[in-house]
Amino acid sequence: MKKQKKRSNLSRLLDYAGGHKYLTYASWVLSALSALLALVPYWYIWRIMKEVLETAPQFGQAQQLVNYGWMAVLFAVLAVLVYIAGLMCSHMGAFRVATNLRIEAVRHIVKLPLGMAEQFGSGRLRKIVNESSAATETYLAHQLPDRAGAIATPCGLLVLLLVFDWRLGLLSLVPVVLGFLIMMSMTGASMQQKMKEYQNALDDMSNEAVEYVRGIPVVKTFGQTIFSFKKFKESIDRYQKWVIAYTRQLRMPMVWYTAAINGVFVFLIAGALALTRQGVTEIFLLNLIFYIIITPIISITLTKIMFQSENAMIVDDALQRIDSILQLAPLREPAESCSPHGASVELEHVSFSYDGEKDVLRDISLTIPEGQTVAFVGPSGGGKTTLANLISRFFDPRCGVVKIGGVDVRQIQKEELMSTVSFVFQNSRLVKASILDNVRMGRPEASREEVLEALVQAQCGDILEKLPHGMDTVIGTKGVYLSGGEQQRIAIARVMLKNAPIIILDEASAFADPDNEAKVQAAFANLSRGKTVIMIAHRLSTVAHVDRIYVVKDGTIAESGTCAALLEQDGLFAGMWREYQTSVRWKVAKEGEKA
Repeated sequence: MKKQKKRSNLSRLLDYAGGHKYLTYASWVLSALSALLALVPYWYIWRIMKEVLETAPQFGQAQQLVNYGWMAVLFAVLAVLVYIAGLMCSHMGAFRVATNLRIEAVRHIVKLPLGMAEQFGSGRLRKIVNESSAATETYLAHQLPDRAGAIATPCGLLVLLLVFDWRLGLLSLVPVVLGFLIMMSMTGASMQQKMKEYQNALDDMSNEAVEYVRGIPVVKTFGQTIFSFKKFKESIDRYQKWVIAYTRQLRMPMVWYTAAINGVFVFLIAGALALTRQGVTEIFLLNLIFYIIITPIISITLTKIMFQSENAMIVDDALQRIDSILQLAPLREPAESCSPHGASVELEHVSFSYDGEKDVLRDISLTIPEGQTVAFVGPSGGGKTTLANLISRFFDPRCGVVKIGGVDVRQIQKEELMSTVSFVFQNSRLVKASILDNVRMGRPEASREEVLEALVQAQCGDILEKLPHGMDTVIGTKGVYLSGGEQQRIAIARVMLKNAPIIILDEASAFADPDNEAKVQAAFANLSRGKTVIMIAHRLSTVAHVDRIYVVKDGTIAESGTCAALLEQDGLFAGMWREYQTSVRWKVAKEGEKA
């Protein structure tokens, strides 16, 4: 079977342009035309110099100087106008490509398992979607039109350089060849790999920076330093080490390249001295002055070509990073949708692995009847959150079945599943919008009265009273910010408005202060009424009255039962309970007191 030829990056990008790709083609033509028009004023400058030399010292006999001058200005202005028209065309196509790239990437992300975004890293994901698509916009809007101009300019220059004096023209091309060879040594396959390493280093820093900023409250609370975030510091160190090594590697080639493209005058002057041993003619002097004026265009053109090569590699890397998202397998949608019959949850011999090798959950089976409240407790890293993620289909299990209402979650349409299961996370986030809009995200068609009722049920009355515009107050502007516990209550109101029959609470009151915790717990009581509730908690006091407790350790259900039954067994839960009670009674003794 014949191997399919890999499509070029340009061909792929133009697919996203739709009908606007013809504007992109037009921009290349206009840019090339502009580059050729920009050379015409140099011909008129040569005509001006020729007439001045021919009439000297009777300059009054020069009749065409003003005419030549205005013609040079006219073509210069015309070149600028044509170039602007080309940029307008290229930008319209480039913006369409960048927009469509972002839309496709985001649409694909929506189809991915929700847990995949957390694994990928929010900072890295944001950088790929925003900056990689922006790199394609720069490439299409500026680099490709400039490349067309950079190709047209040498063609026009070659004519100008060889027409007036082919000997001086060839001398002018010597530094061009040297500069081009040096440039090729800097922009080869090794440079492509270096560009990929550079983008990887930036991605790591971006991702770790986002995580660091989110953790600043914890750092300040416990008086820690930046070294508490070892990964963030290591990402900065790696970037620093890479940049210094890369700069040193390209230092000498860049010095030689700069010397070569700016050394054209050395070749011209040396050649002129050699060619004028028998005397200087008027036309030779004219041509030499003309070449000295026009040859700086060579260095400008070569520099443009070098940066275009670099940007082509940036675009190649950007597309590879976007592909890294687009190639992730989305959640498989069912051929025929089934609706759950009730709000029960059942796991049958479920195993799961993040990396496809080591299982973090192993052969778990459990049943949660409709309307019951259960809790997952156990040591950190045991698999509690992963277990809850499988129930809400953040991931699909490696083997086994997860059922809601007696139906495999893989047979339930995503929209219906999301309307069946709601979750309140440990660090619920609000968007920069009004409280009304934040709560309405749970059910966009809800009325103001329904939103207000949800806020009241979530114990948010005191929050609304202190805000200048009540639930119309925009969070994050003009100094309006909420504490962690207050944000959590707003998030609970959102879940209340959604009114899903299954609620998952993942350490939802972990960061609340005592006053907020009491209100959060009261909000939980209202939220949980008549619902199937799954709690993940480290504060064992919050799970003492649930219907059933599952102790998760090392990816398995180590124990299960009511709180009283588990305490009687004197097993893992009983030991955790004793340690928790000891920690609750612990206090810092005052000077002179016994602890």
